[in-house]
Amino acid sequence: MDLDLQTRQRAAALGRQYQGAGTEEFLRAVIEDEFPGRVAIVSSFGTESALLLALAARVSRDIPIIFLDTGHHFPETLAYRDLVQRRLGLTDVRTIGASNRDRADRDPDAVLWQFDTDACCSLRKIEPLQAAISNFDALISGRKSSHGALRRFMPRIEAVDGLIKLDPIADWSPEQVEEAFEALDLPRHPLIAHGYRSVGCQPCTAPAGDAQDPRAGRWAGQAKTECGIHRAGRQVPALHAAS
Repeated sequence: MDLDLQTRQRAAALGRQYQGAGTEEFLRAVIEDEFPGRVAIVSSFGTESALLLALAARVSRDIPIIFLDTGHHFPETLAYRDLVQRRLGLTDVRTIGASNRDRADRDPDAVLWQFDTDACCSLRKIEPLQAAISNFDALISGRKSSHGALRRFMPRIEAVDGLIKLDPIADWSPEQVEEAFEALDLPRHPLIAHGYRSVGCQPCTAPAGDAQDPRAGRWAGQAKTECGIHRAGRQVPALHAAS
């Protein structure tokens, strides 16, 4: 059986097994039982990222957290990453990015974003992530269907190129997110106060204010709504026995 088919079948089985499971129950199951030592969280340390990280930290503060440093982040995001890491006691935050050689060869003046945002995202996000996930069978992210666009109908569990993708808070409403931030006393991203409802790279992010779509400030004026990392699977698939 090829890896991609095997992964799709496992994703379907997990979906049936954990249908209706609460978020924390689901997180504990995938971290401790389903993928022990083989799962990581991908976090942008954006405006709502602290919620998923706080819930995961209740299960394990040692779970690997992958942060993609594109070289174009707001200084506030880098400071927020460090604050959240300290506040939650996260012990394995891994900051990764494109190699110096790749940046020099393909974007020596750091202006690729001005004329080809897809190529910039590939260089600075998708390719570094693919290189970093070869030792994992599953990735967790904090995407939510309430963010609209392509995320509106996303499943909680899916298979992408031999990798299980998990979104434990996919069905959380904005009201649930806000209530949890208050209940857990989580720090807020400093750019929220300046009208940013979703934060990515500085050149490609604008304040969204009261726009209905919280991601309206991402690649504003373009048809683009995603950087592509959530469709990235493994570069070199390898089989691992199920736990």
